[in-house]
Amino acid sequence: MTITTCIFDAYGTLFDVAAAARAAAAEPGREDFVQHWPHVARDWRYKQLQYTWLRAVAGTHTNFWNVTKNGLDWALENAGIDEDLELRERLLKLYWELPAYAEVPNMLAELKKQGMNTAILSNGSPEMLNAATNSAGIDSLLDAVLSVESVGIYKPAAPVYDLVLRQFGCQPDNVLFVSSNGWDAACATGFGFTTAWVNRAEEPIDRLPWVPQIVLTDLVRIPEKTAL
Repeated sequence: MTITTCIFDAYGTLFDVAAAARAAAAEPGREDFVQHWPHVARDWRYKQLQYTWLRAVAGTHTNFWNVTKNGLDWALENAGIDEDLELRERLLKLYWELPAYAEVPNMLAELKKQGMNTAILSNGSPEMLNAATNSAGIDSLLDAVLSVESVGIYKPAAPVYDLVLRQFGCQPDNVLFVSSNGWDAACATGFGFTTAWVNRAEEPIDRLPWVPQIVLTDLVRIPEKTAL
């Protein structure tokens, strides 16, 4: 096995999904949101993921921006602040400007020095992903940005992971797949990738037929893992 290609999930892996709610809470005039933003951010992310799974199972695909809006609406209603339409619009705008985690640019640059192919494989729509990579300033460090929109189903469906093989003409054992979602890394293991779970919250491993092969708390050591 020779790793030639390093593939990253986007949201929660390269980009900080809690940043939108955190940034909104720090803005002048949003003092009332300070107490709400942590659980709004948590619920927003959870529902966003849950709706992708449910739509995949039910065969009712819609793009990730619609899922993102649906998840936020649930989170705001659960917090009892769904009537604040200006806050909703601000949070949605900030989601298009999510920052990358601090270690991401140097990590990607090191992979490129090694001659690795680098790419994103995400549930996000192409427009959302392009906005995020441009805003974070990492677009030049990626060879491709792959979206589930080209196959019309969300992760962890196998056709999504197969996009990597089609893009780079490689075999599964040439790929190191990196995700902050334990279920995503586990299912990519089942597909045949070498996998790394970025377990930032130090959560238990999901009870699935497969497990991630590497578990880290951030992305700093990813370049050294390509030599496995």
